[in-house]
Amino acid sequence: MKNIKNLILAGIFSFILFSFGMIIQDEWVVPEKYENMKNPTDPKEDLSIGKSLYSKHCQSCHGKEGYGDGKKAKEVEGELGDFSSEEYQAQSDGALFYKSTFGRDDMPEYTKKMPDDEDRWLIVNYMRTLAE
Repeated sequence: MKNIKNLILAGIFSFILFSFGMIIQDEWVVPEKYENMKNPTDPKEDLSIGKSLYSKHCQSCHGKEGYGDGKKAKEVEGELGDFSSEEYQAQSDGALFYKSTFGRDDMPEYTKKMPDDEDRWLIVNYMRTLAE
């Protein structure tokens, strides 16, 4: 009887740890170096290039307006985010650059597809225009 109790307690404890681990793992931690990085591009210039790059590389998952409703969105596990939301827009440019550059899970890394850092910064500038 005591072994069954211990086994049940161990199972409950394991479930709690697993659930807590999923919550922590869900958070996308951006290294401080990137969090504090300043965008070297002028958001008023080359916005059309940023829009074009977004359309080519991001829109299929994140959608035209950045709502996370692109044609491939249903194939992606996890939350795509809403680029128009206050929460998303509150992130630093450096954080958005980091996430767009290195990705995680279903979000691909873009250092090979888009090797020029400036292109990814221009996408960050365009994503800022998607705020509601």
